[in-house]
Amino acid sequence: MPITIADVATRAGVSKTTVSRVLNGKGEVDGRTADRVRAVITDLGYVPSARAVGLARGRTRVVGMLVPALTWPWMGEVLQGAVDAVESEGYGLLLFTCNRGDESMRRFASQVSAKSFDGLLVVEPEGTFDYISDLHERGLPVILIDDRAHQPRFPSVRTTNEAGARAAAAHLLALGRHRPLVVTGLRRFGCTQERLAGFAGGYADAGLPIEPALVVEGDFTFECGRAAVERLLADGVPFDAVFAHNDLSAAGALQALRDAGLRVPDDVAVVGFDDLPLAGHTHPPLTSVRQPLREMGAAAARTLISHLAGTPLPDTPTIIPTSFTVRASTGTT
Repeated sequence: MPITIADVATRAGVSKTTVSRVLNGKGEVDGRTADRVRAVITDLGYVPSARAVGLARGRTRVVGMLVPALTWPWMGEVLQGAVDAVESEGYGLLLFTCNRGDESMRRFASQVSAKSFDGLLVVEPEGTFDYISDLHERGLPVILIDDRAHQPRFPSVRTTNEAGARAAAAHLLALGRHRPLVVTGLRRFGCTQERLAGFAGGYADAGLPIEPALVVEGDFTFECGRAAVERLLADGVPFDAVFAHNDLSAAGALQALRDAGLRVPDDVAVVGFDDLPLAGHTHPPLTSVRQPLREMGAAAARTLISHLAGTPLPDTPTIIPTSFTVRASTGTT
C-alpha cells in the first residue's frame, strides 16, 4: 500500500498538520521536529501528491475549461491544444460543457465555489458573459479563446478571420470567379462579421461588390450550406463560387451542387473556413482557410499558466494568423 501522510505522522510522533507544515514550509515548526519529520519522509519514501501540495499552498494545479459543447466540429482541435499545454506544465484540465443549459451551469458553479481550479479557459457559451465577468472581477483569471463577441475586458487568443477571408477572395478572383455565393455564420458572432468584411472587401477592391442576394446567413451547419445552394438554384440566381464560413457548411454546399448535377470546380468553385480534417475527405477535397485551432488552445493555456506563475496577463489579444490550403474544390489537386 502507498505510504500516506498519516504513516509519516505516526512514525515521527507528530500530527498530520505538523507534517503538512513541514512539507509546505508554512507555520512555525521546531527545527528538531522538522528534521525528524524529513528523516521519516526519506526513510519511508513518502511522496506527497502534487494536488495535495497545491491545495495546501492555495493552488490546485488544475485549469478549468468552459465550452458550449463538444459537438462543434473544431472543438476537438482547440481542446487538444489546451490539454497538450497544461499537461506539459504539470497541470490538469477540468472540462465543463454547457450543452445541458442551466443544469450544466449549476454544476460548473458548484466547482467554482469549491475552488476546484486556479484559472479558466473559455470558449464563451451564449448567455454566460455576465457570470464569467463576475468571476473575473472576483479574481479568477479568465482567458477567452476565439473571442466571438469581442470582449475587450478579457485577455483573449484569436485568429485573423478578416485576413483569412480576404485570402479566399483573392484566390477566387484569380480563378476568374466574379459571382460568389457567401454562406455566413450567425451574424451576431464577431468572427462572422470579420469573415464577411474581409471577403466582401476583397471583391469590392476588385470593383466587384457582392450583391446582397448572394449573401445568405447560415448557422455553421451542413444543412445551412446545402439549403443556401438549393435556394439560389431554385430562385435562378447565378453564381460561380461558394465561400462558406466553415467547412461543415461548405460540405453541405458541395452536396447540393452534386445533387443538382453541377461540377466542382468546373461550374462552381468552393472554399471553406477552418481546414478541419473533414476538408481533406469531401468530394472533391475542399480548399479552406486554415484556422490555427490547436495553436489557439495551446497559446491560451500557456498564457494562463504563465500568469499563475506570476506573469501579468497581456493587455492586447494574442493573434495567431490563418493560412490557406488549396485543394481540388477550386481546381488544384
